[in-house]
Amino acid sequence: MKFLITAGPTREPLDPVRYLSNRSSGKMGYALAAAALAKKHEVILVSGPVALAPPLGAEVVRVTTGDEMFGVISAQFLLCDVFVMCAAVCDYKPAHFAPEKMKKQRTRFPLELEPTRDILASLTSQPHDCFVVGFAAETETLETNAQRKLAEKNCDLLVANDVSRADIGMDADDNEVVIFSKSGPPKKLPRQKKTELARALLKIILEARENCLTKKT
Repeated sequence: MKFLITAGPTREPLDPVRYLSNRSSGKMGYALAAAALAKKHEVILVSGPVALAPPLGAEVVRVTTGDEMFGVISAQFLLCDVFVMCAAVCDYKPAHFAPEKMKKQRTRFPLELEPTRDILASLTSQPHDCFVVGFAAETETLETNAQRKLAEKNCDLLVANDVSRADIGMDADDNEVVIFSKSGPPKKLPRQKKTELARALLKIILEARENCLTKKT
């Protein structure tokens, strides 16, 4: 089975030395890639800038910006069996790129931002046979936001986690998540190492995909 997995943050440049980004470490996406490889699946890992060694056996494509990530994913999306959008893509990017380093000023600096492309929604709006798993990092009303994103982004599964805590989630070795689907109640996976969580998630993803295929036949 062919997995297409994204991981890590994106960076949106402001000038040659500055950029907008987030705290994503890529650990969850890399752990999922390793878990899939351990079960002998084919994995293409599209990675933002991270300080992690690539999982042995994965085809790793490194990107920086959201547009670069979209370009790589859109070329592979219709060719994969399972797409896991684990990357934390920046929601905004600078409206203008300064070709030279901007000098520090003594006054307030107005920064105009524009929204980036919603990669997941863009891909799932087209006909496809890929089983789609989205991720949602939330700091409040997790279930409400997750259910909304599940529908809006046309995911088969939506994995949500609370990133308001410093001991789990972004840039941490542990995580706990709640998995939402279009049918059935949410399923919570308790706090554990991301490597262990990845194996549990992979099992749930494969079972859900199998159920989905059975319903179509």
